Amino acid sequence: MPEKKRSLARVRGVVLEAFTGSNALLSAAVVLLGFLVATVLILLVGRNPAGMYSAIFQVVSGWDLRRGTHNTRYIGEWLVSAVPLILCGLSMGFAARTGLFNIGAEGQYVAGLTAAQFAAIYGPQIPVFHWVLAVLAGIAGGAVWGGIAGFLKARFSVSEVVATIMMNYIAQYLSRLFTLMIPGANTFRTPDFPRTARLTSPLLASLTNGSRLNYGLYLTLAAVVFYWLIMGKTRFGYSLRATGFNRDAARCGGINVNAAVTASMAISGAFAGLAGAAVSLGVFPAGRVLAVQDGYGFDGIAVALVGNSTAWGTALSGLLFGMLKSAQPLMQSRQIPKEIASIILGLVVVFISLRAGVRIIVDRRRKETMRKEGETG
Repeated sequence: MPEKKRSLARVRGVVLEAFTGSNALLSAAVVLLGFLVATVLILLVGRNPAGMYSAIFQVVSGWDLRRGTHNTRYIGEWLVSAVPLILCGLSMGFAARTGLFNIGAEGQYVAGLTAAQFAAIYGPQIPVFHWVLAVLAGIAGGAVWGGIAGFLKARFSVSEVVATIMMNYIAQYLSRLFTLMIPGANTFRTPDFPRTARLTSPLLASLTNGSRLNYGLYLTLAAVVFYWLIMGKTRFGYSLRATGFNRDAARCGGINVNAAVTASMAISGAFAGLAGAAVSLGVFPAGRVLAVQDGYGFDGIAVALVGNSTAWGTALSGLLFGMLKSAQPLMQSRQIPKEIASIILGLVVVFISLRAGVRIIVDRRRKETMRKEGETG
């Protein structure tokens, strides 16, 4: 009988260790746990949780179960919401994989948005070339803004956390200052963009019943593939990851650590800059004079955490966050507090943050079990 108990304990330990050792399984578990807690909260406030799930189903499928109607516009708007979240998640994740904490994706997003707006208004109105130029300007703007923080970190050991937090606000107010200088701009917006500068896709709009879905979707997919390739399939990506693991060892291995840190932050900023360009040129008909930050950069931190800072995990995480944000107004129409979506996202991030503690407990229990078996054996 004691032998049977030990065998069962050993099997449970192996299963639990395999589960906690998989980032993908842990992420899926904490997402489900977040929804479970949200369901309990909805019941406690006297509402029907079915309203939340039907709203989510409508966003991802287009079907309104209450009326039995179908509208693909909901799917398109979901993807529109997910695009900047995925890109800002890639921004945070890329830096994290190289041992840096880029909390400045918001400022890099603003830098990219502003650069894209200027290129859209002043660039040559040549079809295709115009919006490509504006997108490249957005990528360059974000890369420069991120690269500055990387250079300060590499050359003067300035904390990237402090530097990027301050640069978020500098970017916001510089953007407002320069955008107001555009002739015809008021305190809210600039004159309309030329049609050649916009990322509008007639095909995607027609497929999603007139939604705002645009070429930003393709650019996001390309960014995910680029992240996956450069981080996991290239020598350059290996050098960046090696620098993140141990800078002294990387330096001894012949890697230019200062260049790697600067390049990492620049590429990280480029992802956020692309997010700014995608939102500016794809969602709005004119440039915006930012009074407050959009918040995508800060949401990107949570997206990267849930996605384990991997390319495809971050993409799925961004789709999840975009889904919940798109479902908020639909939940409200079903008498579900719109704050529930934010609560789910917050719970998911909290549970993800606890996984390190869970692994410590599991490891401790495994060692304790092995010790007891050694004593009894």
